[in-house]
Amino acid sequence: MTEKEKERKMKNKFYNMDCVKGAQDNIDDNSIDLIITDPPYGIAGDTLHKHYNRDEKHVIGGYVEVPSEKYEEFSLNWINEAERILKPGGTIYIVSGYTKLYEILKALRKTSLQEINHIIWKYNFGVYTKRKYISSHYHILYYTKPGEKHIFNTFSRFGADEKTDSNRSMNYQDREDVWIINKEYKHGKIKNKNELPGELLQKMIMYSSNPDDIVCDLFLGSFSTAKIAMKLGRNATGFEISKNAYDYQIEQVEKIKFGSLLSEIKEPQQSMLFNQGKSWTEIDIKNLCLRYDVLYDIYQSKVVTIEKLSEEFGRGRFAITN
Repeated sequence: MTEKEKERKMKNKFYNMDCVKGAQDNIDDNSIDLIITDPPYGIAGDTLHKHYNRDEKHVIGGYVEVPSEKYEEFSLNWINEAERILKPGGTIYIVSGYTKLYEILKALRKTSLQEINHIIWKYNFGVYTKRKYISSHYHILYYTKPGEKHIFNTFSRFGADEKTDSNRSMNYQDREDVWIINKEYKHGKIKNKNELPGELLQKMIMYSSNPDDIVCDLFLGSFSTAKIAMKLGRNATGFEISKNAYDYQIEQVEKIKFGSLLSEIKEPQQSMLFNQGKSWTEIDIKNLCLRYDVLYDIYQSKVVTIEKLSEEFGRGRFAITN
């Protein structure tokens, strides 16, 4: 094993224990860049297969549920630990159904964590009902810890100029706060009770972290967050209280090739807007106004003039207009 591999192994550690005690014993204050986690349902999740009419013979046993009456205290305890271990400017994504959303939001409001977005994840099926609307979405609460500027890699997936077939901005569409991502089916394969799809995890990790950052999942379950993070060249850590799930998944994690997804993911097209996001100086504004007058005299069209200015100044047309 090389020195780099040894160092990586030291960073990518996983623990078969309760996340609150585990974090207190093993993770320093202000040390985690990104947390992505999907806490227990708190709604007798160990019996949900009856409502979904789902065959559980390939599902790993030992799912540990949290009693509904203890969910508020449980949420506050683990969210307090999440706040402690996050770096200033660090990000947390919490995936939750609507049933216990109130308790999670109540716990978040007792911390310093700041809401950035409340995302809706629409998936491809729900529990069939006759006397109410079918629930086919989850909530994703996107918060950051104050103190530093948080990471948001705006053009990590799509460039500013990339368009859909209907001429919509792919970047804009990808960053809307309603995500339509199907769940993954693993017929005949060993799986955890509930697994987040790789596409969903990849999106959060790419927007909110950089290579070699540390990504933590407080409820590892299938270890999907850790697996995708490591494949994207991030370090991973986390906790799983179920011994059955931990023992099976820790062997799967050992097979992960660090950074293996980096060569497969789509490279965003480079934008021609080379000054996009940069602050305007007084000289920039003066030159823009002078150039506007010159170009408008030539083209006699505000639209064309702004297009030409966008090319020359390397900024979007909204920035030019404003």
